[in-house]
Amino acid sequence: MTKNKENSNLISRPPIVVILGHVDHGKTTLLDTIRKTHVVARESGGITQHVGAYQAEYNGKLITFIDTPGHEAFSQMRSRGAKTADIAVLVIAGEEGVKPQTKEVVQSIKKEEIPVIVAVNKMDNPRANFDKAVGELEKEGLIVEQRGGKIPAIKLSALVGTGVNDLLEMILLVAEMEELKADISVPATGVVVESYMDARRGATATFLVLGGVLEVGQWIACGNAYGKVKGLEDYKGEKIEKAGPSMPVIVMGLNEVPVVGSTFEVVEDEQSAVQKMTAKPAINFNIQAGAPNAEGVGGGKTLNVILKTDVHGSLEAIGESLAKLDLEEIGLKILKADVGNVSEADIKLAESTGSIIIAFRVKIANDIADMAKRKKIKTRSYDIIYELFEGIRKDAAKLLDPLAERENLGKLKILAIFKTEKTRMILGGKVIDGKFVNKTQVDIIRNEEKIGTGRIVQLQHNKKDMPEVEKGREAGLLMEGDAVVQEGDILECYRTEHKKREL
Repeated sequence: MTKNKENSNLISRPPIVVILGHVDHGKTTLLDTIRKTHVVARESGGITQHVGAYQAEYNGKLITFIDTPGHEAFSQMRSRGAKTADIAVLVIAGEEGVKPQTKEVVQSIKKEEIPVIVAVNKMDNPRANFDKAVGELEKEGLIVEQRGGKIPAIKLSALVGTGVNDLLEMILLVAEMEELKADISVPATGVVVESYMDARRGATATFLVLGGVLEVGQWIACGNAYGKVKGLEDYKGEKIEKAGPSMPVIVMGLNEVPVVGSTFEVVEDEQSAVQKMTAKPAINFNIQAGAPNAEGVGGGKTLNVILKTDVHGSLEAIGESLAKLDLEEIGLKILKADVGNVSEADIKLAESTGSIIIAFRVKIANDIADMAKRKKIKTRSYDIIYELFEGIRKDAAKLLDPLAERENLGKLKILAIFKTEKTRMILGGKVIDGKFVNKTQVDIIRNEEKIGTGRIVQLQHNKKDMPEVEKGREAGLLMEGDAVVQEGDILECYRTEHKKREL
């Protein structure tokens, strides 16, 4: 991928545009409007879960768009999108302004030094304030043209459709100034923007071609994976024979799921592809109680998990966030993490290790679900990433010891000792505070110091059994305890309630 370079083999190519911004600021709705499709309706919870690449035509010219998730768990994917793109469109909701992920995106844009266009979205909202939004952006170091800077800023409503054409015109104008070119005479190269295991087609990936022309039948090396291209599809799922520069393409024929963000290249033969393979980088999933990189400390309990996801990008994003997850004294250990549907092997591993199975946007077939039920294996299915994290917190909380909460009920002063046995005493006294309750625990206090504990076995007032005796009244009681009570001692009765803890 080149810019401003003279070469007879160079051709003009479409700009690659990355849509960046905070969660729910309208990035996918913007793409939906541009492409006239219904991506939002197919996204769980209206939140994009992994990177997609699409092409749109405007005024006879193609534009390639990369859609990146706005949820905080996908920071690596957003950064990778910025590195791949020629132009960044920073989407800011007019009624919310700059948010945490907006600031993170700005840093990625600055680092990669790519041209940026600000799109202030949701201007149809009565609370939208363009000046306030771009003013907050100025504090982050991006000054738009309306405030004396050089960065274009467009007012739009992705939902209504106003201002979208203005944005497309600006993208093509910036692209023209960049003079984007690509060499089609060299072997095809590019980057993996998504990868997953398809039940029917096997390891599948979305490539973004950056140079050369990728064709069916070619051998490719792709990080930890390699293969012979068995089939190509465009972003709409239609079969094609080749893909040129700036084109997103779905590739089949890989030996395994490649790592998102890895580069690919066309090579001469299978031997060359194998030689160029690299080791698959490990994702650290073991979470120590209160900190990363272990499976629990101090004899603490550990939640064992088997994680299955739809695509590698999701696996990476979940791993990144789990490494930051604080589960207090509960450790979290991911015994297996890979892409694809839940299998019989996963059930067997869960049974032998006492693990729960977490399925993120993948299926659990009926026969597998039945097997899990017979073996009493807990399975959890999620479509939205923050719900997955909340689910892990709830499962980890079940391992926490219950929280004992003491409720002080009342005090009784000992006035008489009627009978003393080895572990039992019959006593008489007067309630001096609160109420004295039968069948409760007591602390024995002498000279303001606790000397022992006991339990009220029987409580009477005027020789009648009572559930409780109120302040100011005398009571007789049978107490079991570990200390000998004397006249003048104080008995403090209390009730202990064990409550489930939350994380």
